[in-house]
Amino acid sequence: MAEGLLGGLLGGEEERAEAEAAAERATAEAFAAVIAADQAKQDPGVARATERFLDRQTSLLKAQEDELNEQSELRLSQLRSAFREGELRRFGLRIRNGMQVLSALLFVLIGVGLCVMVYDAFSARSVVVESFDSPPALAARGLSGKVVAGGLLDELTRLQAATRGDGAKRHLSNAWTSDIRVEVPETGLSLGDLDRMLKARFGHELHIGGDLVQTDAGGLALTVRGDGVAPKVFSGGASDLDKLTTQAAEYIYGQSEPGLFETYLVNAGRNAEAVAFGKAAYATTKAEDRPALLNDWANALGSTGAPPQATLPLYREALKQKPDDWAAYNNVINDQWLLGDEEGGWRTGEVMRRAAGGRPGRAPEADYENLDVLTWDQQAWRASALADAAANQGVGTAISAAGPGIADADVRLHDAADAEFQLQTAQGDAKDPTIAAMTRFIHGRIATEAGDGARAAAEMEAFAAAYADPQVSSQYPGYLCWVAPAEELAGHPDKADAALKAGGHFVDCYRFRGDILDHRGDWAGAQQAYAQAVAIAPDLPAGYYSWGVALARHGDLAGAIAKLTAANQRGPHWADPLKAWGDVLARQGRWTEAVAKYDAALKLAPAWVELHQARGAAAAHRR
Repeated sequence: MAEGLLGGLLGGEEERAEAEAAAERATAEAFAAVIAADQAKQDPGVARATERFLDRQTSLLKAQEDELNEQSELRLSQLRSAFREGELRRFGLRIRNGMQVLSALLFVLIGVGLCVMVYDAFSARSVVVESFDSPPALAARGLSGKVVAGGLLDELTRLQAATRGDGAKRHLSNAWTSDIRVEVPETGLSLGDLDRMLKARFGHELHIGGDLVQTDAGGLALTVRGDGVAPKVFSGGASDLDKLTTQAAEYIYGQSEPGLFETYLVNAGRNAEAVAFGKAAYATTKAEDRPALLNDWANALGSTGAPPQATLPLYREALKQKPDDWAAYNNVINDQWLLGDEEGGWRTGEVMRRAAGGRPGRAPEADYENLDVLTWDQQAWRASALADAAANQGVGTAISAAGPGIADADVRLHDAADAEFQLQTAQGDAKDPTIAAMTRFIHGRIATEAGDGARAAAEMEAFAAAYADPQVSSQYPGYLCWVAPAEELAGHPDKADAALKAGGHFVDCYRFRGDILDHRGDWAGAQQAYAQAVAIAPDLPAGYYSWGVALARHGDLAGAIAKLTAANQRGPHWADPLKAWGDVLARQGRWTEAVAKYDAALKLAPAWVELHQARGAAAAHRR
């Protein structure tokens, strides 16, 4: 462009040559004029000739000047036109380039859209409800095929929403509202048609259809059928369509997603049905769905009163089939705990942690619940329960509702106010027996800690009665042991002994026996009970803690520190051993060290009033 513009300004090579020649002529004529002027001084004739010559030269120069002005205007006009043409040409090039970019983007978008459609087709697992067949007589009553199919779709959606589990759920849709009316050129197909063709060819969608007819007796018969779903007829009265739709939806749910349907039955407390369904469906369930089915089958068995010896093999089979089934690990720990093997449960938790690549790792935090309870990691237990509840309708994915469990963690953190709040706001099925049972338990624990023996005993006795329900006892192993301290506080030694006997062989039962025997003056028997608590679970902190507190009561401060140190090593997230350790240091006059222990404990149990008071007293002595 620079070269063309320079050429335009100078007029080209030929114009430059003419200009140079004219300049040479002008120079020669000017030289001649000077000589003529000098001669005119000597000769008048020469002067007149010179004057005429100079006039002609002046006219010539004037004509040349006029011509140059005209040429300049013409050249400027040409340059302006060329500039405008260049601008138009550049603008045209920009438009052309823009159109090319837009065309390329359009083709890219089309390609991406087709790739997404193909990917969706290969990964499609939707349940698509087709319009049902319905005779005109029923359609006239408002029971058209679309109405029936819509009701079935609504019920399937409700069942999935009521299923609190981690399994992947199918997308639910109907077949008559998913068409996007954008025609594919020269094919007559809409994008919706193309999408359905791809999913039909490559996907794994489940298409459900059927019909609704009126029986000879005037009732209704709803038939459902689908891909891989055997036809089944559900019959009822003329006004029973809602009931028939629910039955049909549960049948389809169980056939298409047996693992999730098993979870739904357990969530709904229909444990006997869940056991029967698990047995019937296991053989035909896809391999990838069997671990989930085994887990909830075992959960249902436990809730109907089957012993851990019957459920543990199912959980272990789930782990065998799916080594990263973290929920199965949690359930194995629960069963080992129920069997009195708390140390074995802890070991299983350690295996799980390593298999998950550490903690945090691949395992969800909620699946460490039983390990957290055994090791008294209340903060982790509480946080995971809150997150699980928030993600699952406020109830959580466990068999028992999350709210009472969070309140249980709060009581162990000495936060009675939040425990009460969690109980008041707990979500769950009103028929869930664990909610009422754990409400009694929490209130009993709060009363025990407050020293209200009468209320503590009353609440714990109500809890013990509810604990007879296997749906409660299977979820809270060893909790019956906590009845004994409440009864002893209330002055009921016979009931305390009975509670310990009924409680079983758990760390809590042995350490509470030690506390009770020590309270009654049997220090030798108490130490033997503490030793048993440590012996059955040497890697858990609770036995060491109770033994250390008892040694401190008897003035063995060095022995107390040794036991409390062991408790802290095995339960580093438990505030109570740190607080008791600080109390011993305070008795020794080691105020700075005591404050440090209290501060460490406060990070774990910030709402503990007595801990704040102890810390304040120690700090005052330190000053």
